[in-house]
Amino acid sequence: MLNKKLGVGFVAKRCGVNVSTLHFYEQKGLIYSNRNQGNQRRYKPDVIRRVAIIKAAQKLGIGLTDIKRAFSVLPDKATPNKQQWAAMSASWQQTLNDKISYMQRLRDSLDGCIGCGCLSMQSCPIYNPEDILASKGPGPVILDASP
Repeated sequence: MLNKKLGVGFVAKRCGVNVSTLHFYEQKGLIYSNRNQGNQRRYKPDVIRRVAIIKAAQKLGIGLTDIKRAFSVLPDKATPNKQQWAAMSASWQQTLNDKISYMQRLRDSLDGCIGCGCLSMQSCPIYNPEDILASKGPGPVILDASP
């Protein structure tokens, strides 16, 4: 199967994605194909592993830009081997730790607000009357604040 070229429909079905997703990944430079004489996309079998890595990283909350950056260090648009995957995943550890910390702060804030039972906007820890927090920056500044 190493030298076999796979059609876009087969790859999409095997990877559990839509054909349009493969086209999108290719447009973003995450996967690569060749064209046959009929101008149809043909993929090398290792694209299946590459799509699996993309999907796993996305499930972890890693953005396509970061995935592409991690892939860019691979030789000749290759699929990562075990050591390369370890290096890629290690580079995402801090990003994941930051996201976990953020989610824990969010969970704790929501639990405190809902847990009191009053549902009062005046005592809610994330309430922002008259947008007084605008001076501290955009977005949910209370939730984004590090402890």
